[in-house]
Amino acid sequence: MELHLQDLKLPLRHAFTIAHGTTTVQHNLLVELRQDGVSGYGEGASAQAYPEYTADSMRAALEAARAQIEAERLDDPAPLWDRLVPALGGNRFALCALDQAAHDLWGKLRGAPVWRLWGLDLRDLPPSDYTIGMDSIEKMVAKLKEFDGWPIYKIKLGTPDDLAIVRELRRHTSAVFRVDANTAWTAEQTIALAPDLQRLGVEFLEQPLKADDWEGMRRVYRGSALPVFADESCLIEEDVARCAGSFHGINIKLTKAGGLTPARRMITRARELGLRVMVGCMCESTVGISAIAQLLPLLDHVDMDGAVLLARDVASGVRLDRGRAVFPTENGTGVRLL
Repeated sequence: MELHLQDLKLPLRHAFTIAHGTTTVQHNLLVELRQDGVSGYGEGASAQAYPEYTADSMRAALEAARAQIEAERLDDPAPLWDRLVPALGGNRFALCALDQAAHDLWGKLRGAPVWRLWGLDLRDLPPSDYTIGMDSIEKMVAKLKEFDGWPIYKIKLGTPDDLAIVRELRRHTSAVFRVDANTAWTAEQTIALAPDLQRLGVEFLEQPLKADDWEGMRRVYRGSALPVFADESCLIEEDVARCAGSFHGINIKLTKAGGLTPARRMITRARELGLRVMVGCMCESTVGISAIAQLLPLLDHVDMDGAVLLARDVASGVRLDRGRAVFPTENGTGVRLL
């Protein structure tokens, strides 16, 4: 295979603020794997909460493993992932981009979408939410109205006015709400806020406490009026079992896990433990979002609106129509660069 790398500077539609900080331009890395004249694409997304994983650090990790990668001939992405973990496992963000590209290439070489090669179908897919980043209440309402008509909105919280924000947003839509505090709350806050948030139509809470506050999460798990999903507490395969008894579900991020290959293993393990499963996105182009979409038939919930948050995209592929995934006729993950 040939490895090609390209920086992506993705301007956002609005400044995107969560408890970890604010982003206006998303700096990601595009990975292209080429074999037999066919190209597959993957994306590594940087994240405010993980400053060590930048486009530059992903590029450096992949360059260090270039000889090993280019010595490979793609047959099945999962064994390839296992072979490359010793070289790239320290940078799961880079490994994710490579694994996405391998899956896209695999499907294109075999003339079928990835979901079909996995034996899945596209019936009864969960709709995606649309994420409203933290801002003034007035601006958060404006963001909701800009994308009116979505079935679910994910609200980023972690401010002194969290309950007031949700109350005001509820005045403007009857849609389902999800709340993501991105580790900003305490156990006491979470348990106290949950009944009011439940009455306001919130479906579940995502990662209310610090990632390592397991004692606090067990109290929340027992005392919260709403289900709680792990995000920062569930990064890789080994974390899934620990979430049982502390969370009702997990939110898998391909970037943090290392790609589609470990995500599928995490889904299987979560089902064995009775955990509900969600897959979430970062601020990603349609390259990364199309990879997530291949997993939709396996999920209870999904947050794959990353490309909707961009002012300018770099690819076509799976897109969202008010939360509903629309799949292209392309094979692989469906990605075609614009």
